[in-house]
Amino acid sequence: MDRIYLGRLPEHEPLSGDLPTNVLLVEDDPADARLIQEALAGNGGNGGNGGNRGRQFRVEWVTRLSAALERMGRGGVEVILLDLTLPDGQGVEAFEQVLQVAPKAMILALSAASDEESARQAVQRGAHDYLIKIHINAHWLPRALRYAIERKTVQDALRGSEARFRAISDASPLGIFVSDAQGACVYTNAAYQKISGLTFEQTLGSNWSVAIHPADRQRVIEEWCIAAQGQESFSTEFRFQQEDGSVVWTRINSAVMHDGMESYGRVKTVEDITARKAAEFALRAAEEALFEEKERAQVTLNSIGDAVLVTDLQGNVTYLNLVAEAMTGWSREEAFGRPLPEVFRIIQGTTRQTDANPSRRAIEENRTVGLAADCVLIRRDGFESAIEDSAAPIHDREGRVAGAVIVFHDVSKSRDMALKMSHLAQHDFLTDLPNRVLLKERLSQSIGLADRHRKQVALLFLDLDHFKNINDSLGHAIGDQLLQSVAERLAACVRATDTVCRQGGDEFVILLAEIDQPQDAAQVAEKLRAAIDVPQQIGGHELHVTLSIGISVYPNDGGDADAVMQNADTAMYHAKASGRNNYQFFTADMNTRAVRRQFVESSLRRALKNREFLLHYQPKVNLASGAITGVEALVRWQDPYLGLIPPGQFVPIAEECGLIVQIGRWVLREACRQVRAWLDAGLPAVAVAVNISAVEFRHEGFLEGVALILKETGLAPRYLELELTESILMHDAEASALMLETLKTMGVRLAIDDFGTGYSSLSYLKRFPIDTLKIDKSFVRDLAFDADDATIVSAVIGMGRSLKQRVVAEGVETRDQLAFLRDRQCDEGQGFLFSHPLPAREFALLLAGDTDASQLTGWNEQKPTSTVRPGDSSPGHFTL
Repeated sequence: MDRIYLGRLPEHEPLSGDLPTNVLLVEDDPADARLIQEALAGNGGNGGNGGNRGRQFRVEWVTRLSAALERMGRGGVEVILLDLTLPDGQGVEAFEQVLQVAPKAMILALSAASDEESARQAVQRGAHDYLIKIHINAHWLPRALRYAIERKTVQDALRGSEARFRAISDASPLGIFVSDAQGACVYTNAAYQKISGLTFEQTLGSNWSVAIHPADRQRVIEEWCIAAQGQESFSTEFRFQQEDGSVVWTRINSAVMHDGMESYGRVKTVEDITARKAAEFALRAAEEALFEEKERAQVTLNSIGDAVLVTDLQGNVTYLNLVAEAMTGWSREEAFGRPLPEVFRIIQGTTRQTDANPSRRAIEENRTVGLAADCVLIRRDGFESAIEDSAAPIHDREGRVAGAVIVFHDVSKSRDMALKMSHLAQHDFLTDLPNRVLLKERLSQSIGLADRHRKQVALLFLDLDHFKNINDSLGHAIGDQLLQSVAERLAACVRATDTVCRQGGDEFVILLAEIDQPQDAAQVAEKLRAAIDVPQQIGGHELHVTLSIGISVYPNDGGDADAVMQNADTAMYHAKASGRNNYQFFTADMNTRAVRRQFVESSLRRALKNREFLLHYQPKVNLASGAITGVEALVRWQDPYLGLIPPGQFVPIAEECGLIVQIGRWVLREACRQVRAWLDAGLPAVAVAVNISAVEFRHEGFLEGVALILKETGLAPRYLELELTESILMHDAEASALMLETLKTMGVRLAIDDFGTGYSSLSYLKRFPIDTLKIDKSFVRDLAFDADDATIVSAVIGMGRSLKQRVVAEGVETRDQLAFLRDRQCDEGQGFLFSHPLPAREFALLLAGDTDASQLTGWNEQKPTSTVRPGDSSPGHFTL
């Protein structure tokens, strides 16, 4: 059966009132259709009696979507119960066809429990609700349907009410703004949007305030938030600034909307009052112009920072501004008519004599006159202040002198500040000692006096030895306190006529004025050293520092201040180079060395820029097998003018001037790059050892630099070994241990270079994660005939074996040395016996086993040979 009618179907019947509701049931399952029909029939449909207590339904049943669409096209359907699994239409697609034909009907989707998702999608697309078929019964279905109908009726009524409200509000010339209980906008009419310059969407939520003029916005938002939280009406005025820059003045009135006893929002009306405001502003401007004409002088004079005092032609006070009242101690009313000297008491600061009346001079001379440079004003209560400025005559309309005006200001603070700034410009901020500027001035004066009195002048340049280590390890605060303590001790060692100056950093300069002989300066130097040698207690630390002192004497060591200072500086560097903790008088040959040092330093900077450095590589050899087990990278400087320069001639200077950090970073990067290149070329793998100086090891960012270089060169950390001396590690053993642990965690190998030449604690040596001990060549050189050296070497080899550390003997040059080392089971050796340091290309041949080592080293006694068997991938080795 295609259609089943239950009762007669009128063409048009509403969803409200007592008339039956027309229901179109679209269901292809007869059993489900019968269940729904019976459930609705029992509530008034098809003659039932149960509907007297509620809404009655007329149900028309069709089994196909096409029949439903055809029926809905004829109208009269109020409710549609739509099965979403019809033979000719399913799911959301079927629903959308029904919705298109009957957009005003109430559509309820019918769904099996297993296909509830399709029903939910239909609700999202516009269905009023959905029903699960297995839950449908005669009791529940009519009630659910009545509830849905009533809800739709209420919604339709609400939409109609809203439409009427919108039509009324849009016709209003007043802007209307409605907010919820939290103050967020939910509705604005067209007039509000025109006044504010915002679209409807822009006004919603809290963004409505963006159009308020920036000068008014904060105030309006605060007022609005307070009003939105309370129950009182409020009104205010503010400006809207529209996108084109135009400004609209508005007045708003706001009232609370109540739902019973509770507030659920606010409504405000907005009136455009731009024209009214323009009239108000014009009136106010006219009033202010009149007031300004009258008060301009008063306001101006009271707003300036200077004091202004006016007298008449007889010299009586007629006006004081506020600043003048404060500085003289007289109010305007009290001072009016009094003689100027009574109110304005001024004296000369140096003589304390009463100064001349400035207004009388200005009137008599008819010109501006200045006050005395050291003029002091005595206030009414006796307080004194230094003042500056001038007095000028006042003329009437005919140009006649009618009085005088005195303009003055307090310069006490500026004079004090000038004195303070002068002091700061000539003194060190940390120690308050004279600085280089004041020293040079006093040195020039002392030289002039010495010439007149036939005396000599000595200049001592002092440098605190190893101060940087204290600063780096204990911090700048401790370093600053140490400098202050040193400054006090130095000042206590000289005469009041002498000058102690802080040059900067850890350098001090002492000027000894008018000495009879250079030996006087030597005695002061000894006194200074003795004072500084006493341990200093700083921040809970007992600090020991020493001085390196350079001395130059005028006129013997220089004809002017600059020469004397330069030569004292040169002598100080010579004292540091001579082992520190001593003093040196300047000698002429020091200049030659200083010039040489400066030349090397500048050449090193050029070498870094022009890439003049290169690396040579010296193998380390297993003394048992002769195999090459590693290589040490040694830096060389290929100067374009002087040729190949060994490291001993430039590394110490690089360490002094700090360039060793940049050179060391280049060496480390180049060594890692070269080993990576050898590995990529298929050469046997050996680790490269790189020497690290104390300056590099303590430099900030050293650890990060090592990690970065390994990453950038792609070299595995196990192929890198860092060599450090005992003195580097023991300088701050705790900090060194932490850094070594970090390097070890990276996978880098660690070696102690020149072992036995420095001081080290065995307890720390055990704690340090060291892989290798390198016996210094000074012990290896004489071990064949020096019993002490032989004992030391044997002890180091035994200690290394006990600590499970490899032992490498440096400087192996003879067969006797080799025999001794092998007999003591030393692990490895390095020296000219095996190979001189080689350029990278020649070392690659040695590594590959293509070159006899004897051809490279010139070692003719039982020449070792570098041999590699066919197919052997191990490094070249020496036949020992």
